Amino acid sequence: MLRVIDPHIHLIDLQQGRYDWLKEVHAPHWPDKAKIRRDFSEADLVLETSAALAGFVHIEAGFDNESPWRELAWLERHCQLPFKSVAFADLTSTDFPAQLARLTAFSSLVGIRYILDENAGAILANELVRQHLRLLSEQGLMFEAQLPLAVPSAADALNQVLLSLPRLKVVVNHCGSAAQLSEHWMNGIMRLAQHPECAIKCSGWEMFDTAWSLDEIKPMVSFLIGQFGLPRVMLASNFPVSEMACSYAEVWSRYLNEMDWSPREKEMLVYKNAKRIYQFS
Repeated sequence: MLRVIDPHIHLIDLQQGRYDWLKEVHAPHWPDKAKIRRDFSEADLVLETSAALAGFVHIEAGFDNESPWRELAWLERHCQLPFKSVAFADLTSTDFPAQLARLTAFSSLVGIRYILDENAGAILANELVRQHLRLLSEQGLMFEAQLPLAVPSAADALNQVLLSLPRLKVVVNHCGSAAQLSEHWMNGIMRLAQHPECAIKCSGWEMFDTAWSLDEIKPMVSFLIGQFGLPRVMLASNFPVSEMACSYAEVWSRYLNEMDWSPREKEMLVYKNAKRIYQFS
């Protein structure tokens, strides 16, 4: 049976957390967002019988951005599977060191995500943000970078961060927020792939096209493997946002059963790389 560590999921408890991004009045304004405006627990992470979920990485889900440690406390009370946490902390705030100190009290913490999106260039050029990323690097924590690599200024800004902080561990989310191959995206990928501490996750297809197909994503995944090398590429679900397109089991069935990987490639893309990068025992 093939083991899977899913390196990008979000669990939701609407009674305990805020989740402003799930409210209709807030971005992102996905037409199918109502489908995921409900509770999602570890019990919903069901794979087909040919695969077994060996663990997951929980990425901050906007539980409480004023007190982000509340999300980690909730996770550590409720989750039974092996898991790691990537928490929210405001990189632009002078309170970041204090937030980080509270978060590091939780054993599941491995990193921080502060969504950059279209503001990536300005945020990453901010000297206070650079200081906070240096603090992450010094503490051996990773930065989850969500930004559009098809925008040259965003890719340039992250490249400059990696040049100045070569020991900072960075994981790029959702293929660099790309829906298809493009010249700018490929140029951005090639620049970031030169940094050995940078890895990338393939996921988030449904955010651009809820009818995504393997034929559309195969060229992107192949390009990433060619640039980053197999050990720095991971396949992920983005559950429950992925539910806007298909079930959790279907996402992994497409990855495991319908894409033409060798057994070694498959094991690395869905298990071994995530286990190493996110420091599972």
